[in-house]
Amino acid sequence: MIPDWISIPISPPQSSYADLARQRQNTLTKPPGSLGQLEDLACFMAAAQGTPLPQVDPIWISIFAGDHGITAENISAFPAVVTGEMIKNFSRGGAAISVLARTLGAHLEVVDLGTIQQLSGIPGVRHVNLGPGTANFHHQPAMCTTQCALALEAGRYSARLAKTHLSHLFIAGEMGIGNTTTATALACALLNIAAVDLAGPGTGLPPSGVAHKVKIIEESLIKHKSALTSPFEILRHLGGFEIAALVGALLGCAQEGLPILVDGFIVSVAALLAQSLNPGIRPWLLFGHCSAEPGHHHILDALHAQPLLSLGLRLGEGSGAAIAVPLLRLACTLHQEMATFAEASVSQS
Repeated sequence: MIPDWISIPISPPQSSYADLARQRQNTLTKPPGSLGQLEDLACFMAAAQGTPLPQVDPIWISIFAGDHGITAENISAFPAVVTGEMIKNFSRGGAAISVLARTLGAHLEVVDLGTIQQLSGIPGVRHVNLGPGTANFHHQPAMCTTQCALALEAGRYSARLAKTHLSHLFIAGEMGIGNTTTATALACALLNIAAVDLAGPGTGLPPSGVAHKVKIIEESLIKHKSALTSPFEILRHLGGFEIAALVGALLGCAQEGLPILVDGFIVSVAALLAQSLNPGIRPWLLFGHCSAEPGHHHILDALHAQPLLSLGLRLGEGSGAAIAVPLLRLACTLHQEMATFAEASVSQS
């Protein structure tokens, strides 16, 4: 059964502060609207933070990791063991998101929801251990109700940690070999779109591998069709531990009043799920980039999202969102530090 907290009403950002920020933008030494989307970003952050002079830092990044039983169907270019190896790499600071977090001065949290290696005691990693990965959804539901609820709660806990640490921005990332297949299946079920229109190479599958992935997804959707009666059941039957945790984190952040910078394909699918579970989340979401996964633009369209960047990225880990952070910082810095016409003694007409 879906956890009660999922449906807690989400208060929208405070539009009065967006109005104050817009008024300030119109007095700065520039033609009105000339900074384009950067002005909109400053106004978004003002509304989210309840201040006319918003800031981005401190930043909290949570990476959720878990293995997927669907990898038994040969749908990934990498073996499932890589998930656990990458968790260790995150801990050692060697992954892309580790480098980006250090460079940005952001707090990086790594959450192990459950891998085939059943890891424990890795420095800097929170082990939740819901099992050795999800079940193979080609044959059975990926998660039982309890596992799905616990994964959602693990994400919510990260949101509360970020809020407790007075973070001003939340970025969620993921790691899980096979999770582009999982995310594609989820998106197909949510949007009623064929897998052939959403499936991509993921970790680097050749065209024949993508065709096989499509076949496995379509067969799985047929198998579970009668059970996919709600967003929660779609998540439980087809989702991954880390995707459920992403959903919980996004909902938790919105309930806590913490703005979210959404990463690529996997996190965007989690955002679509979160919106399906509680539509009040949408005003709290910014979108960092459009990834190279061919299905991502379908998800962004469904969310009416305008991503900040399009750089051909498909790494995951929260990396695309992290790369977009300097734009947010610059938007807020320009908003705060530019002189007004009156301060600069510049004529407006």
